[in-house]
Amino acid sequence: MTSVSMFLLMAALVSSPTIVAAEPQITEVAGAESYIYKRASETDLYVHLFFPEGHNKQKDRSPAAVFFFGGSWNGGTVNQFVPHAKYLASRGMVAAVADYRVKTRQNTTPFECVADGKSVVRWLRSNSAELGIDPNRLAAGGGSAGGHVAAATGVIAGLDEPSEDGSISSKPNALLLFNPVYDNGPDGYGYERVKERYKEISPLHNISQGNPPTIVFMGTNDNLIPVSTAEKYKSVMESAGNRCELRLYKGEGHGFFNPGRGNACYEKTVYEMDRFLRSLKYLRGKPTIQIPPSK
Repeated sequence: MTSVSMFLLMAALVSSPTIVAAEPQITEVAGAESYIYKRASETDLYVHLFFPEGHNKQKDRSPAAVFFFGGSWNGGTVNQFVPHAKYLASRGMVAAVADYRVKTRQNTTPFECVADGKSVVRWLRSNSAELGIDPNRLAAGGGSAGGHVAAATGVIAGLDEPSEDGSISSKPNALLLFNPVYDNGPDGYGYERVKERYKEISPLHNISQGNPPTIVFMGTNDNLIPVSTAEKYKSVMESAGNRCELRLYKGEGHGFFNPGRGNACYEKTVYEMDRFLRSLKYLRGKPTIQIPPSK
């Protein structure tokens, strides 16, 4: 694969629903192997993979995870979840961060965002033998709009790219959701972007039996996603016979889980993510992340 120039930019949380300018597309991430998983809207879309130390692509079948950045489907950067991916790689998983189309770069809608999320899950599964990935232990995660993309890959049956091989599932085996957008209905978030089509794309409106086990991280002071929505999602998931854990963080707002916030919530949520993945047999041993002492 031919590499193009790498743009260096700071990974900043996108906690506002409005993105003013488009960040440049990132085509390389330090320490990761970068692959084009799809071309759409005249853009090569990249997924950046971090491999465990000593990973043997020919012999290993390691569990994997892919993360999607937040940014209201308008913008954002793959750098947001690089710390999470690096941590999981250090624990023995193949972990990736994926680009997807957004409004400020490709003038797209949330429907294209979900289609791209499904494409990268399918790409990872299609190439699992070459990458040393277990296709039956593949998690998807993300924050805010990226959490929506991840959730949609897990619970929505449609919105796949018509040109792709539908015999290869685009549904992940587990979900790792950080203050995700769940509800795109009239009383939810992003309704103005999807309007009467909200039932096609809203995770809350597509829950069914057999959805992937899910863990959700939410701040109780989130100004975009009400805690009541998270509690409703958990209730509907469990009523359908699905596992859904909800971890609430008192007083924290939208994007609280990102590193560098000074609230130790990056460490706390990663610790809980580790515990959840160990319960699914994706990880072994104790978490290696250290939670800073309370101030």
